[in-house]
Amino acid sequence: MSYFKKFKGQSSPLPPYPSFHQVAFVWFGALLASMTIGYLAFYTNQPLVLGSFGASIFVLFILPDTPFAQPRNVIGGHLISTLTGLIFLHFISPEWWSMALALATAISLMQILRVQHPPAGSNPIIVFLVGANWEFLLIPTLIGSTLIVLVALFYINLSGNKSYPKYWL
Repeated sequence: MSYFKKFKGQSSPLPPYPSFHQVAFVWFGALLASMTIGYLAFYTNQPLVLGSFGASIFVLFILPDTPFAQPRNVIGGHLISTLTGLIFLHFISPEWWSMALALATAISLMQILRVQHPPAGSNPIIVFLVGANWEFLLIPTLIGSTLIVLVALFYINLSGNKSYPKYWL
């Protein structure tokens, strides 16, 4: 019975409200990052937008000090996860069970390589849903994730009390 009691939670208090300044700073950073990849996708007529990038922007601008937000994790996590999805799609099977194996393998590889980035966990599913080809690894994955990191690099460091990144490699 103690197993199911854990489902109630620990009754910890909610986190404090963020300041208006903090919310506005994050809002504008998220806007800049999404506008950058959106505009460049429109202007170049290249698919630079990946569904998981919305969650990456969340992690980068709300949690920039966490390991999940560091450049090696954002870019490396997206690359490993997308590559894993592509390998399973093209060499194993385009079936649902292969997608599940790709997702589990991508998560494990991100752990082993120390590039955990939770939003990238959805990339194998995206690869399977769109039937992606090998170019998907470059565009949108590498170029898009790099652009998001670059926007975060320049924008977050505008703040007097923040510094990004904590580490590169």
